[in-house]
Amino acid sequence: DRQCKGVSAVLQGHSDDVTAVKFFRPAEIGPNLIVSGSADRNVRLWQRDQVLSNQYRTIGILEGHASSINCLGVTDGRQVLASGSADATIKVWQVKLVNHQWEICILQTIQTSPKYLPLTVVLSASGHDGLLLASAGTRAEIFVYGGSKRGLTLQAALGGHEGWIRSLALIAEKREGDGDILMASASQDKHVRLWRFRIGAGISRNVEQTQIEKTRFESLLSNRTHPIASSTVLYSITFEALLLGHDDWIYTVSWKRIGGRLQLLSASADSSLAIWDHDTQSKAWLCTTRLGEISAQKGSTTATGSMGGFWNGLWSSDGQCVVSLGRTGSWRLWMYDRDYKRWTQGLGVSGHVKSVVDVAWAKNGSYLLSTGADQTTRLHAEWIDGRHRSWHEFGRPQIHGYDLNCIGTVGEVQFVSGADEKLLRVFNEPKATAELLRRCCGIENAQEQGLPLAADVPVLGLSNKLLEGNGGISSAPAPSPVANVLPLDASPATAVMQVKSYPPAEDELARSTLWPESEKLYGHGYEISAVCASHDGSIIATACKASSLDHAVIRLFDTTDWRELKPPLKAHSLTVTSLQFSIDDAYLLSTGRDRQWAVFERDGGNQLVFRLRVPNPKAHSRMILSACWVPITSERIFVTAGRDKMCKIWDLQKSDREPVTTITASAPVTAVDIIFIAAEGLLALAIGTERGDVIVHFVDQATWSVQSSCGFGDS
Repeated sequence: DRQCKGVSAVLQGHSDDVTAVKFFRPAEIGPNLIVSGSADRNVRLWQRDQVLSNQYRTIGILEGHASSINCLGVTDGRQVLASGSADATIKVWQVKLVNHQWEICILQTIQTSPKYLPLTVVLSASGHDGLLLASAGTRAEIFVYGGSKRGLTLQAALGGHEGWIRSLALIAEKREGDGDILMASASQDKHVRLWRFRIGAGISRNVEQTQIEKTRFESLLSNRTHPIASSTVLYSITFEALLLGHDDWIYTVSWKRIGGRLQLLSASADSSLAIWDHDTQSKAWLCTTRLGEISAQKGSTTATGSMGGFWNGLWSSDGQCVVSLGRTGSWRLWMYDRDYKRWTQGLGVSGHVKSVVDVAWAKNGSYLLSTGADQTTRLHAEWIDGRHRSWHEFGRPQIHGYDLNCIGTVGEVQFVSGADEKLLRVFNEPKATAELLRRCCGIENAQEQGLPLAADVPVLGLSNKLLEGNGGISSAPAPSPVANVLPLDASPATAVMQVKSYPPAEDELARSTLWPESEKLYGHGYEISAVCASHDGSIIATACKASSLDHAVIRLFDTTDWRELKPPLKAHSLTVTSLQFSIDDAYLLSTGRDRQWAVFERDGGNQLVFRLRVPNPKAHSRMILSACWVPITSERIFVTAGRDKMCKIWDLQKSDREPVTTITASAPVTAVDIIFIAAEGLLALAIGTERGDVIVHFVDQATWSVQSSCGFGDS
C-alpha cells in the first residue's frame, strides 16, 4: 500500500501489557472510539484528536477489576461495552456523549457462576432496547445472558465443546430488521460450533414452559433447545453446525457479510486460516478456502518452517483482504483476486515479538541488523520500487534456541552474535540474500560470487548449516508482488529462497533467508553480554555476564583466523555492558555494571595488542548501560549513559575524571549514540530511555551547551 506511511499513532497510557483492543461507536451518529484492556486491570477509551488527526487522547479510564483484562465486547449504537477479567467477573459499562462530554458509568458486575475466567465476551442488540451477552473461557460451556441496560440475567449454558473456548462471534443473519442471530464459537478442542438464535415466533413470555417446535437440526448430534429472552424479544438457541478441519487449537472466529452472503474466518494454531461458507444446496457449512501453511511445509522448529500458529484472523472492511498475526511477530496478508477468483499472499508487516536488545548497521550502512529476546536476528533494508521507498525485513539470518543479547557487523557480509550461551557465533551472508538485496535495494556486493549459497538448520539443531549443491535460485522476476513465494513441493530442509523483486513473505523469511554459520568463538564462562567489531573488521571484542574479576574480562579475537588474542583485558569487576571502538580503532571503550568506564589503547607497534590507558571507577552513581565515541578522528570524546538518568560527555584530552558536560534525562538511559554535524558545528546526541522515549539533543562543541532538543517517543 503506497499510501501507508507506517505507524500512524502510538497510544500510551497503560502501565502493563495491552491484552485486548476493540473499535467502538457508542452512538449511531458520533465519533469512533478505541477501547483497550490491559494487564494493569484498567480499560481505557481513546478518541482521535480533532486537531492533530494522528494523535489520540484518553477520554476515560474504566477501573474496578481486580485482575488483568482478558477480553472486551462492544455493540455499536447501544452505548454499552463489556469487559471480562481474570478476576472471574464481567463488567458492563455505559458510555455516552452528553453536551460534548463523555459520561461513563458501570451498569452491572456479573460474577461468573460456576466460576471460570472469561476469555471472550460478545454483545448484540436485540429489539428496541434489549441486549444479549455471551461469554466463555476456561470452561467448555458458553454462558448466555439476556435483558437490557437495566440488568442482564443468565438464561442459558450451551454445552458441546470439550476444551476451553477461545473466541465467540455474533452476527445478524439479515442485514436489516429483526431476525435470527448466528453465533460461532472456537475452542481448544479444534472445533468450531455454530449456534442459531431463532426468534421465538408465537412464544409468550407468560408461558415460558411452552414446548418449542422441534427443528430439523434435532436429529444431528445433541440439539437441545434453550429458550432465552432479552428485554422485548424471545429467542430459542439451537445447535446449527459443527465445523471440522483444523488440527490444533482455534484462537479466533470472525464473521463477514460479503454481497449478502455470510462467511466465517477461523484462525488456528495449526498455522492456517479457514474461510467457511454456507452451501445453499446441501445446507451445510463448508471450508471453501484455506490459507497459510500446508502440512508438507511444516517443520519441527521455527527454523525449519513451523510458524507456531496464527493468533487471530481479521477481515478488511470490504471483505477482500484478511490478515493474521502469528507467533513470529508478522502480520500476514492475503488479498482476493477477483480476476482469477483466488486468494494470493501480499506483503505483510513483520517485526520482533519480544524486546530488541541490540542493533548494528552494516559497515557501509546499507542494511540494519537487529537481535533480541525472541531468539531471532533480523535484517532490515530499504526497498526501492521505482520512485517509492519503504523499509522492510529482508532476512532472518539467525533463528536460535537461546535469547540473543548482542550483535556486531564484521564487514559487509559477516556478523557475530552473542546469546545466553558461553560462545559467540559468526555468520556469512549467503548468495541468495546478496542477490535479493541487489535486486530490491540496489545494494551491490563485490564479494557476491564467492559467497556461500544458503543455509538450513537441522531438526533439533542450533547451528545454521551450509547447503551444498544447487539451491535452485531463480532470477526470473515475479509477475505480481502477491504471487506465492514458494513452490508447494519445496522441502523445509532444502528450500532456498527464490530471488524476487519484492520483499520476502513471512514463510520465506522463516525458512529460506538463514545465513550459514562459519565459526564459533569460545573462552567465556557465562552468557555473552556485549560484542563489538573494529571499524576495519580486524578485531572482535567480547564480554560476558560476570560477578567477579575473573569473568569480567574483555576477550579479543583476530578475524583473520578467529583465534583469541591473549591475555584478556581486565578493568571491571562486574558485567561489561557496552564495548565501542573509536572511529580510528586506536581506542576501545568499555562500560559496566560496576559504574565505571575504561579506555584501552592500541599498541602502535603491534596492532593486535590493547593496553589499559585509563579507568574511571566513579564515573556514574549507578550502572552504566551504554556508551559511544564521537566520530571525529582528531578528538578523543565519548559519551556514557546509565541508570542514574545521566548522559555524560568526556574529553580525554581535557580530563579523565570530570565530564565536560552532563545532560539529565527523565528516565534511566538504556541507549546512546552521537554524530557530528560539520556544517553547523554541532553534536547530535540521541538517547533512548527505559520508558521508550528517544530524544535528540544538539550540543555546541565549543561551549558544551545544549542548543535545542527534539523528542520521538511513546510518552
